[in-house]
Amino acid sequence: MAGRGRTRKRLVVKIGSATLTTSESSIDYGFLADLADQIARVRAAGWDVVVVTSAAIACGLEALGIAKRPTDMPSLQAAASVGQSALSTAYAEAFGARDMLTSVVLLTRRDTADRSAYLHARDTLNRLLELAVVPIVNENDTVSVEQIRFGDNDTLAALVACLIDADLMVILSDIDGLYTANPLIDPAAELIPQVDRVGREILAAAGGAVSGVGSGGMITKIKAARVLMAAGIPMVICQGRRSDCVVDAAAGMPVGTLFTAPERPHEITPKKLWIALGDAVHGTLVVDEGARVALVERGKSLLSVGIAEVRGRFDADGIVDVADATGHVFARGRVTAGSDLIALACGKTREELAANGILSPLVDRSVIHRDDLVLFE
Repeated sequence: MAGRGRTRKRLVVKIGSATLTTSESSIDYGFLADLADQIARVRAAGWDVVVVTSAAIACGLEALGIAKRPTDMPSLQAAASVGQSALSTAYAEAFGARDMLTSVVLLTRRDTADRSAYLHARDTLNRLLELAVVPIVNENDTVSVEQIRFGDNDTLAALVACLIDADLMVILSDIDGLYTANPLIDPAAELIPQVDRVGREILAAAGGAVSGVGSGGMITKIKAARVLMAAGIPMVICQGRRSDCVVDAAAGMPVGTLFTAPERPHEITPKKLWIALGDAVHGTLVVDEGARVALVERGKSLLSVGIAEVRGRFDADGIVDVADATGHVFARGRVTAGSDLIALACGKTREELAANGILSPLVDRSVIHRDDLVLFE
């Protein structure tokens, strides 16, 4: 069913570097031609498609004749600049041969950390899809530095899926899906065909079953799935070179690992999706069991009395993870106060806050309001 009354459904396809390139890190034009064929078929079946791609740096290094990946930022950014041109041309030619028009959309955290810019990016992608364009999205590695990097295109793809209110996201990887352990090490590892909830055991499996190449690995894919499931968007991880994998996934056939999603929760607003993915996480609040129950089961806001520990440094309005005593992250939210003030207020009741001149501003406000909190379970 297409989202929000649309007549066409929306699909995000994320392609990792190992899938898109040959062993020599050059573009695999045969794979790209097959991908274009598949996307043409799913478009004919009623889907609008956005592609999130990797491999700009790898393509640039090949074009520049640099055999070993450099470690200094200017060289990496120069390679990205050269490679992005080659990558964009390859997509334009492969898709153009099948009467599909592509566009280039380059993003950084700076483009989404500000909520106004986040909404502008959403509007641009929506308009491109309305114009029957296939946007090709990548991180803008030419200008990205550590402070504004997504760090992996799994997170970027999940952000794009939320921006366009996608009906499905498919990650084309170099591994068949999520296994119970790393299949390269453990011969007893088994593929997990379906995940209905990303809990501790799934995160533990992801930590052991890592995809082979690229900046993300399996854990970033699982964290992306966790947000998408909260947003009501299912996700598939599959072997990108499996025949007709995109077509089959769009048709609902079993391919790799499917992360299911319930009916879209009424409380997952665009603002909450921005909190979940739009800005980098700046710290963690560790809460006691009473606070966890209040947040997860009773729909409450987070109060200072339930906070046991503050990790990291952040300012008011910063985005932070919320973890239980074991370190398991079960929520993310925007704080109303900085880390120093929250650390002083940890475990204190309303009466204790009111009696303290420094902490009294927290008397009449929660540390994270329910409207600024995203639950992952």
